[in-house]
Amino acid sequence: MIDHPIRPVTEPFQYRAIGIVRGIYKPDDKGVFTRGKLIDQTGAEIEAVVLGRVITLMQRHLSINNPHLWVVYPRCKNSDHLHLQIKGVWEPSTLIKEKSQLEDQLIDELPEGDDFFSIRGELIFTKPDENYLIIKVRQKPRSNGIKQIPFKLFLEGNIPINLIRNFINLNVRREGQKLIVEDYDLIGPLPNRSVGKGKRIKNK
Repeated sequence: MIDHPIRPVTEPFQYRAIGIVRGIYKPDDKGVFTRGKLIDQTGAEIEAVVLGRVITLMQRHLSINNPHLWVVYPRCKNSDHLHLQIKGVWEPSTLIKEKSQLEDQLIDELPEGDDFFSIRGELIFTKPDENYLIIKVRQKPRSNGIKQIPFKLFLEGNIPINLIRNFINLNVRREGQKLIVEDYDLIGPLPNRSVGKGKRIKNK
């Protein structure tokens, strides 16, 4: 059994952008289930799409009018506009029937809490005085070998400008439409440069 929706990394320079958001998914149109919004517990609405393989799971096993802990891929048009791709749901109590009620309550919770994101990529821009940075994330080629275009994530956080072009591992928390850096690890220059490592640094 998988015990966490965000898997451990297997390589130092492994790119990724994945998170967990609790909310109710509401389609924009009853006839188009795949596009809609995630409405969180504060009432904030986040633009969202449902990836194909999740649709059957949602329609057959979940109460769409109740909140769930969704596993999502983040995308940003800018620092104030978050878009989420729903890739799954973390709800073992619903999907694994043989668990007891007490165990169900425990296994549906995650130690990081709601709205946690794990982001790993290249720091390509930072303005520490404005608490703003951009991370580039590269995607694996598709199964047919076609390369996918890298994407950028706009984050709030304070990372020194001398770390530009380094690979960074970030723990991030969503607040409304914003992704805010809680702390980060400097992994080091990308492989085509000299390799180095650093310690975890709290973001203030």
